[in-house]
Amino acid sequence: MPVTTTYPGVYIEEIPSGVRTITGVATSITAFMGRTPRGPVGEPTPVNSFGDFERAFGGLSADYPMTYSVKDFYINGGAQALIVRLNNGGAEAEFELPPAADPLSLVAANPGTWADSLSVRVDHNTVDPADTTLFNMTFLDADGNELETHLNLSITDTDTRYVPRVLEQSSVLFRVAESGGNLVVPAARPDEATTAVSTAGADSNPLAAADYQGSQANKTGIFALETADLFNLLCIPPDIRGGDTATAVYSDAMSYCADRRAMLIVDPPAAWSANKATAAATAAAGLSALGLTGPFSRNAALYFPRVVEADRNRQGQLDTFAPSGLVAGIMARMDAQRGVWKAPAGLDASLNGIAGLDVSLTDDENGMLNPLGINCLRSFPITGRVVWGARTLRGADIQADEYKYVPVRRLALFLEESLYRGTQWVVFEPNDEPLWAQIRLNTGAFMQNLFRQGAFQGKTPRDAYFVKCDGETTTQNDINLGRVNILVGFAPLKPAEFVVIQIQQMAGQVES
Repeated sequence: MPVTTTYPGVYIEEIPSGVRTITGVATSITAFMGRTPRGPVGEPTPVNSFGDFERAFGGLSADYPMTYSVKDFYINGGAQALIVRLNNGGAEAEFELPPAADPLSLVAANPGTWADSLSVRVDHNTVDPADTTLFNMTFLDADGNELETHLNLSITDTDTRYVPRVLEQSSVLFRVAESGGNLVVPAARPDEATTAVSTAGADSNPLAAADYQGSQANKTGIFALETADLFNLLCIPPDIRGGDTATAVYSDAMSYCADRRAMLIVDPPAAWSANKATAAATAAAGLSALGLTGPFSRNAALYFPRVVEADRNRQGQLDTFAPSGLVAGIMARMDAQRGVWKAPAGLDASLNGIAGLDVSLTDDENGMLNPLGINCLRSFPITGRVVWGARTLRGADIQADEYKYVPVRRLALFLEESLYRGTQWVVFEPNDEPLWAQIRLNTGAFMQNLFRQGAFQGKTPRDAYFVKCDGETTTQNDINLGRVNILVGFAPLKPAEFVVIQIQQMAGQVES
C-alpha cells in the first residue's frame, strides 16, 4: 500500500513480489471401506500406523478381511490411511451403574461386542469429597487393566466437568445414554467394578452392496468420504473371506474416484483362480463381465491374482486375501522413494508380508493378460514376488488411451489437484495481464520444480512442459464472463514396459 508523504525525508514501502508458492499435494493417502471390530461408523478416520488402527478399530479380526488389507498396506510402505467403518445392524452395549433405583446409564461409543467385556469402577475420592455431585470413573478391560480414567465428573449440567460432555469429548469408549430425568451420582465401587451389561452389543451383519453405495445426500457409504479433505487411493476389499466386492460397488466407486481425482484399486474375483491351470484364460474371459469400462476406468487398476498369507489369528494357517491394500502400500512406498511418476511395478515393487501367490503365472499367461489391462503379480527366482504390470483399466492395447499407464494417470491427477488448490488465490483478482503474469510465474515455478525432479520427459523445460495464460487463452468475452483460462501441458514419462535387446554376430575384421 502506498505511503502518505507528509514530511521531507525517506519513506520505506513494501511491494508484493507476486510469488504464491504452489505446493504439491499428497499422493498416497489411501481410503479403506468395510467392517472392523470397533471404531467410529461412517466417519473417514485418519490413521498413521497399524498401531493407530489397532487402537481405534480393534486391529486384525478373522471375520473382517478389510483389517488384513490395512495390515498389508502398512507392511508394504503405506503412511496415511483413512478408515471408513461400515455397519449393518450392529448395536452398542449398554451399562447401568448402581443404585438400581436410579442408575446412571452408559452406552458404548460405537457398535459391536467389543465393549461387552469392559467394566466400570466408581469412587468418590474427588477434589472436594464434601461435594456430593462429584465422582471419579475408570474404565477397565477384561484383565482389569485401566483403559481410561475420568476425574471429578459432575452431574450438574452447569459444571465444566458435566459427565455427558466430558465423555462425549474425552472418551473413546463410552457415552452417557440420553435420559429425560436428572442424573444421579452412581454408588462408589472402588474395589469391585461393575461388569454386567444391561444390553449386550451386537456386531455388524455382512454388508450388502447398498451399504457401500450409500447416499450422497446423507454422506453414507462411499460418500462418507465427502467429509475427507483429500484421498488418493481407494480400496474396497471383499466383506467376507473368499468373497468378492460387488461389481456395482466398484462401478459407483470408480465414478466417485473420477470426481475426487483418486484411483480405485480393484481386487480380482475369487472365481478367476478356482482352477489354477486355466486361471489366466478365465481372467481374460471374465474381465468384460466386470463392466468397469468407459472414461472413468482411467481411474481404476486391477491386480491379479490374490495373495496367500499366514493368518496370525488362525495359528499361522495359510489363507487367500485380496491384494488391494498391499498394492496401495507399494504405491505409497514408490511415491516416497521415486515419485508419483514412477510406475509402481518392477523388481523394486516387492510384495512384503506374504507367503505366496494364489496362482503362479507364466510369461505367456502374463502376455495374455497385460494387453487387456490386467496387472499381474509375479514370482521370480531370487527377486521374489513383485508387481509386474502398470496399466489402468483403460489400458487395453485396443483402446489406445492416453491414460493407458497408472503412473501417467496418477501424475495427471496429482497436477490437477495441486494446481486446483494452489490457484484458489486467483478468484476475484482483477482479470488482466498483471494477474496472468502472476499465474504464469507461480504455475511455471511449480512445473519447473517437478521437471528438475525428473517428473517429465524432455531435455529442457520447453520440451517438458508449458504454461499459457494470456490474451489468447482468455479473450475479452471470457473476461466479461468472469473467467480466466490457464493452459498447462506436460510430457509424461511412460514406463519401459517392453525391453528389446538385439544381438548381432560380428564378422571378423577383413581388410578390403
